[in-house]
Amino acid sequence: MKTSRPAILLAALLTACAPGNPPDAGNAAPATHLTAAQKTSIGRKIWQNESGGTVEGLTAWNVGEEFPSLGIGHFIWYPAGFNGPFKESWPDFITYAERNRANPPAIAKRADAPWNSRAEFQRQFNSAEMSGLRKWLASTVGVQTDFIIARSRAALPKMLDAAPASERANIQENYRKVATSPQGTYALIDYVNFKGDGTSPTEKYKGHGWGLLQVLGGMNHVPAGPAAATEFAASAKRALSRRIENSPPERGEARWREGWHNRCNTYARPL
Repeated sequence: MKTSRPAILLAALLTACAPGNPPDAGNAAPATHLTAAQKTSIGRKIWQNESGGTVEGLTAWNVGEEFPSLGIGHFIWYPAGFNGPFKESWPDFITYAERNRANPPAIAKRADAPWNSRAEFQRQFNSAEMSGLRKWLASTVGVQTDFIIARSRAALPKMLDAAPASERANIQENYRKVATSPQGTYALIDYVNFKGDGTSPTEKYKGHGWGLLQVLGGMNHVPAGPAAATEFAASAKRALSRRIENSPPERGEARWREGWHNRCNTYARPL
């Protein structure tokens, strides 16, 4: 059985980007000051980061992984009987899409991914169902972007709850510093989608996590604005390098180092 998600967190995620929902200024929510053009740019960057901006890449099953990753954010969807250590985000996205009347196709609304292996997924890649799923995903990039922004907005209170009391002020201040520039806002939004918020006890190797919480906690002291976004990128690369060093050798995570670091480098560039 899959672990159920707390209803209160899902409710927050569903309402975070709803029309008329006021942002919490105290949380320095990164979606607060985004223009429509900036949101579009962020969605395209995330799509480019995850799958080169291709329609084919909207349905993927990476070599060495036990699950498919779908959409511009490569939302994880577990097959029946598999309960991995990483946050499963596809069911939450589908709930969000339905709430926002995006009308997901029937295949997208199943409780579990309908493919039991990468080989089966590859065999069905050009089926009518999967082609239709990609067409729907390509037509709902805005909804996917809003969902990813919602996840980022929900992350800060979770991180502050999870962090030791002595570190909370520093984490909140670093979050604020990064969020004050458009490129920093993109970094906060993308990284939560990329590697999670860092609060899950199962998303650790040898006791060390690699999510947004750990990246913010690992930042050196810098001024707010672009300098904070650049330091965030450097801290993210340090956290991911530590993950690779601590990972089980059989996962072969070193092969992802260059791509992961290249993605982090985009956080230091103007949006």
